[in-house]
Amino acid sequence: MLDYLLGSEIAMKNVKLVIEYDGTNFQGWQSQKQGRTVQQEIEKALKIILKKEVKIYGSGRTDAGVHALGQTANFKEDFTIPVAKIPYALNSILPEDISIQSAQEVPEHFHARYSAIGKKYIYKIYHAPFRSALFRNYAYFIPEPLDIEKMRKASEYFIGKHDFIGFMASKSGVSDTVREIYALKIYDSKGWLTIEIKGNGFLYNMVRIIVGTLVEVGKNKIPLEHIPQIIRSGERKKAGPTAPPQGLYLAEVYYDSIR
Repeated sequence: MLDYLLGSEIAMKNVKLVIEYDGTNFQGWQSQKQGRTVQQEIEKALKIILKKEVKIYGSGRTDAGVHALGQTANFKEDFTIPVAKIPYALNSILPEDISIQSAQEVPEHFHARYSAIGKKYIYKIYHAPFRSALFRNYAYFIPEPLDIEKMRKASEYFIGKHDFIGFMASKSGVSDTVREIYALKIYDSKGWLTIEIKGNGFLYNMVRIIVGTLVEVGKNKIPLEHIPQIIRSGERKKAGPTAPPQGLYLAEVYYDSIR
């Protein structure tokens, strides 16, 4: 079925993929012994197309239930299929909750994770009196009143370079916990809050804990002026709860300028 994709020359190529997926029915990105993962599904599809085992390397892990608009991955292999045809071939095989948005040949040294200089995440909150049946897997439902302006003011304290150890899940095993946030914006549109955060890197659950803390500010459970002290303390218990995974989207991975 894929014979029409074949070219004539075989050469080792390094291919970068941009991937969109609905994380609802996945146990996350990374391959594991039990549970369905995005990485495993893509590697299975590549094996069918290239007729060999292929290992792909993602820009980072996403947890169960977390979505992606612009996850990136790369693989190195020798094959004859034109790189521009790879999205067509993969999308004809992959399940409907994964879509390859683009494929391009990149330099041999490129690595989806180690070449990345930053990421952008989006977090969706559905703020309304009643839960949505349609969007239950794609947003954090909050029926309580929220002070959006307080949340915006609190978000400004996160911008810049800080030690975010207090906004990291326990037992993460990371030695360097300093990260820089370049932008953190909150958009409000008819009951939908979109929190957009851009930085040079993020600790495990960092975005979800920041969101959980901002929500506590919006509920008037954490005074916004306490945020600097919470960051400086480095104590996880002082920050807000971890927001649920279904509201989180990996929007973009940067390899050039992100400012």
